[in-house]
Amino acid sequence: MSLMKKLSLILFSILILFSTQISSISSEKKITGFAKVIDGDSIKINGINIRLFGIDAFELKQSCENNMFIWRHCGKESKKFLEDLIKGQRITCSYREKDRYGRILGICYHGVYYHDDPLLEINGTMVYMGRAIAYTKYSKRYLELENSAKKDKAGIWRYGFKETPEQWRRKNK
Repeated sequence: MSLMKKLSLILFSILILFSTQISSISSEKKITGFAKVIDGDSIKINGINIRLFGIDAFELKQSCENNMFIWRHCGKESKKFLEDLIKGQRITCSYREKDRYGRILGICYHGVYYHDDPLLEINGTMVYMGRAIAYTKYSKRYLELENSAKKDKAGIWRYGFKETPEQWRRKNK
């Protein structure tokens, strides 16, 4: 293959890669404002419902228990932790899609600058602090943070639990 053909192929590949990056960036939307907490994995900004992508928090009426201990308010504690985490701060959520209930599926963070570090995201902090679990049915983005929370016995991992939020919803809703 001649040098010109190789160079053309390389330039063409770079152009394709660059255009793919631009289209992926332009398809991402953002919403910014002060959030109202609905529960441990749902907020509202400017009246718009946002589900925190990739995590699943314990339900407000859910008690968490293992064989020896019952944490009667784990869902309420999850909500309270999220309220304290975002209290009075401007929040930005990046998103590409909505869920089947019409809620934005957002990766949310403080301020307006996205860092692409799961631990700096509100979603990741909820998992890392043991107030939500990684929702691996939809994403493995927060699985490493969940493993750290388990290892450190953070939040719910201090005692463990019998039912995930999804299992609890299936039985109780």
